[in-house]
Amino acid sequence: MAGPPAGALAPILVLVVFLAVDAWVYADAKARSERRAPVVFSAGSFRVDTPVAWLLGCLILWVVFFPLYLTCRRNAG
Repeated sequence: MAGPPAGALAPILVLVVFLAVDAWVYADAKARSERRAPVVFSAGSFRVDTPVAWLLGCLILWVVFFPLYLTCRRNAG
């Protein structure tokens, strides 16, 4: 019996990669927050400064929040 075609596994693999990256963002933001060096983004009254906020942002709009996290992380030191 043959398994699913290779093309059917690609979306699952992409989803697994996105979820792994989101888990890393949460773990990294939490570790930095515990060291009292949180990763923070602020624009007007919009503020992302907790590990949960970074995780939710990445889950909802990964293409914006993941690069933003990397940029803010670099600036945080």
